[in-house]
Amino acid sequence: MRNLDMTALRSFVAVAETGGVTKAAGSLNLTQSAVSMQLKRLEEMLDIALLDRSARQIGLTPQGEQLLSYARRIVTLNDEVYGKLTATAFEGEVTLGVPHDIVYPVIPRVMQRFAAAYPRVRIHLVSSYTRKLIDDLNRGQIDIILTTEDSVGTGGETLVKLPLVWVGAPGGQIWKQRPLRLAYEQRCIFRQYVQRRLDDAGIPWEMVVDSNSTRTIEATVSADLAVHTMLEGTSPRHFEPIQHGGALPRLLDLNINMYRNGVKDGPVMTDLSKFIRDGFCALGAPVMA
Repeated sequence: MRNLDMTALRSFVAVAETGGVTKAAGSLNLTQSAVSMQLKRLEEMLDIALLDRSARQIGLTPQGEQLLSYARRIVTLNDEVYGKLTATAFEGEVTLGVPHDIVYPVIPRVMQRFAAAYPRVRIHLVSSYTRKLIDDLNRGQIDIILTTEDSVGTGGETLVKLPLVWVGAPGGQIWKQRPLRLAYEQRCIFRQYVQRRLDDAGIPWEMVVDSNSTRTIEATVSADLAVHTMLEGTSPRHFEPIQHGGALPRLLDLNINMYRNGVKDGPVMTDLSKFIRDGFCALGAPVMA
């Protein structure tokens, strides 16, 4: 397989467009001899004459005219690819970590607001579990995180306190079945607490979905095959709070906390924190310091 020399093609296009080696050399910041050598190499590679040197001004042969059309496209595509893959489209990046179950409805609006305020700063969203997000923040892998906790750790800020509520399929009836069918991620921090509350209330239960896939949980619950728990106001549209009238135990209130690692402190982080704070405070009464 033989490949065309991109530098030689660029020189050929420059000569054709400027009408001579001297002008082409000046536009390419090369010597005349270097341009002439590249043209000769291209002709030898293709085994055709590209330039008509019989007249005082260099012209193109029929084969040269045909190559010029291709060469322009090749050079343009080369420059487009190089520019696309090497250009710094963003002036910075901020990594935001959020637990799976509180991404909606606030975080999309936060990201939209941030993008409008800082169009050249990329916001990278990481969705995981509270424990892992805290570990990643401490290792410096994430700039700012949200957590769901029953208290707040050192350096954290509680944005809002929300009740944990039972959720199921819209109009679902599976919550009436005993044993109560549960669906939880394996690392969900609510899981063991909910099991204890059911045990204390004397309500038998079974874990029908034990998975690390949030989508699996959502599909099972929305099909009215199990119930789940989420912070009030954060459930997706295909869930709804269960109006159980006291048939299921009341659950605790939990904090949504915010932590920053402090490395990128400045206007960008200050504004992102404000956008997050505004979004979550709209879900309930903000916690006063």
